[in-house]
Amino acid sequence: MWLHEIDSSWTLFLDRDGVINKRNFDGYITKTEDFIFTPYFLTSIPMLSNLFGKIIVITNQQGIGKGVMTDECLNEIHQYMTTEIQKVGGRIDEIFFASNLKNALNDRRKPLPIMGIEAKNKFPSIIFSKSVMIGDTNSDLLFGENLGMKTILLKSSEQIDVKADIEINNFNELELKLKR
Repeated sequence: MWLHEIDSSWTLFLDRDGVINKRNFDGYITKTEDFIFTPYFLTSIPMLSNLFGKIIVITNQQGIGKGVMTDECLNEIHQYMTTEIQKVGGRIDEIFFASNLKNALNDRRKPLPIMGIEAKNKFPSIIFSKSVMIGDTNSDLLFGENLGMKTILLKSSEQIDVKADIEINNFNELELKLKR
């Protein structure tokens, strides 16, 4: 299985809400106090950081487009997230976010591949066939598929119609699969 081929030439793409942090199903994460890491993420990110050459966050954040939050607010949340990840020995190399509303004229949201192409433009060493997208929604998995990535579904209460290459219940389960 391709999991055992992963080395520093591979890139890990992560969705944010529902993957790195618990999703707020009633709205948006608008302040750091509401940003709660998903189970086992912080214990697994050091190992993932050692394994993958690049770790990129790809996140839809239309709360900005709706006026629920500002770019500055989102930057504070992302600064908090990356600081906490660094404290445990992990890293995030870059965060790409789409703040536009769904179906906007210049739509950058997943599942469209635009943020992935932006990541490749910033980091030319990214090879999509040697990349993994971990997400919890159809749009995350389709984003990965649209770019030819391997996909991992982090199971949630979300209705999923897209078939992922691998399904996991939490990051501890992924860590165990990677160690086999």
